[in-house]
Amino acid sequence: MSTTGPAVREGEYGDRVAAVEPGGLEFIPLKERHGRPLDLLWTWMSPNLEFATVFLGVLAVAAFGLSFWQAALAAVVGTGLGALAHGVLSARGPSAGVPQMVLGRVPFGFWGNLLPSAFNTVAAGIGWFAVNSVSGALALNTLTGLPGWACLVIVVAVMVALGFFGHNLVQAFERYAFPVLALIFLIAAAVILGKADLGYAGTGGGTGGFLLAVGATFGYAAGWNPYAADYTRYLPPGSSRRAVGLSAGLGVFVSCVVLEVVGAASATIGGDALGQPTTAFTGHLPGLVANLTLLAIALGAISANALNVYSGAMSLLALGVRLPLTLRRAIVALACGVAGFLVALSGLEDAGHKYEAFLLIIAYWIGPWLGVVLADRYLRRDRDIERLLFDSRHVNWAGPIAMVAGVVLSVWLFSNQERYVGLVPARVPEVGDIAFEVGFVISAVVYAALRPLRR
Repeated sequence: MSTTGPAVREGEYGDRVAAVEPGGLEFIPLKERHGRPLDLLWTWMSPNLEFATVFLGVLAVAAFGLSFWQAALAAVVGTGLGALAHGVLSARGPSAGVPQMVLGRVPFGFWGNLLPSAFNTVAAGIGWFAVNSVSGALALNTLTGLPGWACLVIVVAVMVALGFFGHNLVQAFERYAFPVLALIFLIAAAVILGKADLGYAGTGGGTGGFLLAVGATFGYAAGWNPYAADYTRYLPPGSSRRAVGLSAGLGVFVSCVVLEVVGAASATIGGDALGQPTTAFTGHLPGLVANLTLLAIALGAISANALNVYSGAMSLLALGVRLPLTLRRAIVALACGVAGFLVALSGLEDAGHKYEAFLLIIAYWIGPWLGVVLADRYLRRDRDIERLLFDSRHVNWAGPIAMVAGVVLSVWLFSNQERYVGLVPARVPEVGDIAFEVGFVISAVVYAALRPLRR
């Protein structure tokens, strides 16, 4: 492909819910546009009303040694940064009319964009899909007593079906799931906060523990950033950018912070919060509320993975997967679901520690990616980007070079994980893990400095 004009999505779809979305990455025709910016509140609240979000707060107290109030502050800071970026990226979707990974071709070049697309294919379609499938399966296992693998099959089947049908069914599911999830989790939150020791002093996590918690909560919120325009590209091009950005950003921020704070509070009560996280959390609740919460955890996991499998398919298509079919996006979504299921099977054991490592690794690549994307947006001011989105001759090596520099240098210097400790925290443990902040800054500065390579 070498055309500089937009590739327009074929087929008729409109606002039909019970229909398979045609096409893949192409520009959404103006006659197909529908929806309101306010709808994004439900789109982004429902996927975060799940146990993976709760467990972030648990980690801050039980694993990183923070007090309750330190954990709450870390949740606000880390989630706030990720939600702010999410709002900025979402606001671009209505005018561009293409998915987020296609927009990435501007700062990375047509072929250089394969780098972040590959990262996001693995992170979204397989990594996040597996994480949420495990939490949903564990909840269903506790609720029903069915074998873990059988519960995994059930939740994955529903998740893949939603992603297979596509955008409109995903949006409708999130809208109707929201009131159910919100009501159950609010009741659970009231019980947990009533029992919690809000004056809990922690176990001395200090600055290092705080920065780990900020990195983990940022990694979770910013994990949605590479999907941002996927769910705003169907909005009319005249939609208010401010309304789009606020609705998407607030949807992520409010849902994440509330459940992360509840998770931190639950960890002050006791129980095997890291070894049996789902059981420990619901064990603090009375019988009926506990069962309803387990049901909500499974439903929330499905809400999250409807987005993961859909956007994972988008990223896989951005890698250049060629399927000459109107259903290519749906077929790729099915493939992502199968791969994610196989990874999830291996994650049913020791889910807590695997999730902790995954969250920090997510932040390691998203920070540098964001640095490149936001630096380019500032420098370019959205001028003349349409001709670059589908032009295979468009080259911009500044993006891949800056991103690789940010990832490598930040991890080498500041990573603080069980399997690898960077040079700085190895000598000054109090520094903690600031790899995502450093990676963002390095990539943004390098991208701006590589003016001769920018196109």
